[in-house]
Amino acid sequence: MAKETRTRNWWFVLYPESAPENWLEIIDELHIQYAVSPLHDKDVDANGEIKKPHWHVILMFEGVKSYQQIKEITDSLNAPIPQAVNGLVGTVRYLIHKDNPDKFQYPKEEIMCGGGFDVAEVLNRSTADKRKIIRDIYDFIRENNITEFYQLTDYAYKNDADWFDVLMDGHTVFFNAVIKSRRHAPQLNGGG
Repeated sequence: MAKETRTRNWWFVLYPESAPENWLEIIDELHIQYAVSPLHDKDVDANGEIKKPHWHVILMFEGVKSYQQIKEITDSLNAPIPQAVNGLVGTVRYLIHKDNPDKFQYPKEEIMCGGGFDVAEVLNRSTADKRKIIRDIYDFIRENNITEFYQLTDYAYKNDADWFDVLMDGHTVFFNAVIKSRRHAPQLNGGG
């Protein structure tokens, strides 16, 4: 049997027609960080037909939660199956289709947030900010003689959400290659 997914961040779709009237209050009462997309009422399917209006809801917990724990929440909201968030930055950006120019562009001002979540901080992370994070991660690898990718991801997951997001949002191949080449470098392993 596969190990159950446990992660801090989850997301799901919520339809106005089936959501309870007090759905936002239910989410607020969780006392966690969250972000809710503008109402997606201009999305089209492959046939050019307007999709059923919906919100995308991201829930961010301080500790990991199991699928079943999140399913209890989504069931209380009459929402379909929740999914683990692979990268928080990319998922938040999807709330308004920021990286999908072929889809309708929803205004970022209409994203609803709670629990202290700052959507502007995520949406406005500059290229320079990302490059600094990448340099910091690279320095950490060198200074701590990291030889396995899981060591880096475990550290980032437990200690630095920005690092974890950068690792999950498209830099895995680069850092994995750096770590692998360091692992096999003779000068680092007492050889030649």
